[in-house]
Amino acid sequence: MSRRLALVFALALALASPACAQRVAVGGVPLPDFADVAERVLPAVVNIAVQGEAGQIPPELRGTPFERQFRDRRGRQQMSGAGSGFIIEASGYVVTNNHVVGSSSRVVVSLQDGTELPARVVGTDDLTDLALLKVESRTSLPVVPWGISAAARVGSWVLAAGNPFGLGGTVTSGIVSARGRDIGTGPFDDFIQTDAAINPGNSGGPLFNAAGEVIGINTAIYSPSGASAGIGFATPSDLARGVIEQLRRDGRVERGWLGVAVQDQAPDSGAATPSRVRRGVLVQGVERGSPAARAGLRQGDLVTGLNGESLETSRALIRGIAGTPPGQSVRVTLLRDGRQQELAVQVGRRPPGAN
Repeated sequence: MSRRLALVFALALALASPACAQRVAVGGVPLPDFADVAERVLPAVVNIAVQGEAGQIPPELRGTPFERQFRDRRGRQQMSGAGSGFIIEASGYVVTNNHVVGSSSRVVVSLQDGTELPARVVGTDDLTDLALLKVESRTSLPVVPWGISAAARVGSWVLAAGNPFGLGGTVTSGIVSARGRDIGTGPFDDFIQTDAAINPGNSGGPLFNAAGEVIGINTAIYSPSGASAGIGFATPSDLARGVIEQLRRDGRVERGWLGVAVQDQAPDSGAATPSRVRRGVLVQGVERGSPAARAGLRQGDLVTGLNGESLETSRALIRGIAGTPPGQSVRVTLLRDGRQQELAVQVGRRPPGAN
């Protein structure tokens, strides 16, 4: 990635507000009015202020103007920052990004009416960059519902809400520009791309569909300057919801693990093996003592199916195994020496830092 086009995580560092561009009707057809939706959902969108060490500067920020601003604000030991979040239960559960809270010593959630509530970090998940907070309130809190991100189509209208540049209670509109984006942040990349303006401080805020349902959590942007360039990314709700449920229940996310190094294998690779005519996932290596090794998987095997479903990409295999509870067995279909085989593999627990 060039120094000019950096993947910028939308950590809040309040700078100058960018100029606004007014949208106009196209072809005489008026654009949708989000006023009713915004009025309904904004009370459940919160600002998140943090104090304490918030981790290392992401590599994607290095060499960009945002890096210097981040360092200046962070100081030697502590930093103050801000982000966004949204309330999913009236009892006080708040969803945000992991990179918003980091390893902060203090987290404060601010409601739209100015009420400030100290928050406890229930749990975080590095691989999906999600975090769950809990606040205590004497009154029932406003909430927003989860939506089904798979129902969002390219071109569908969306509304982003949050705390850009420290300006709370802000909404921006746009469309779904693309789905299933892999931006190189990890094996679970499956982002919704949108042109709704997402800026530093929007991280952890909700991306709504036209019905006011949360279909994404705003997480990152592509930008040469650190401000919105019309390319933002949100973690889809279909992925986030299961992670948040685990964090609430257990305080952590446990994922399945095989212990193999894999790569995609296309049928036109030219190799003099069955992979010339079959697409699948090539096993490059098997970790000693891993669940895969115990089950008999070997280097050179071409995995073509998981639990009876065809498999064509390494990301699909990683996600399928990661979503399997440790201790549960899966059926792996593979090609070895030109012959199809099926192995039963008892999935292990994914160790920290595992690929």
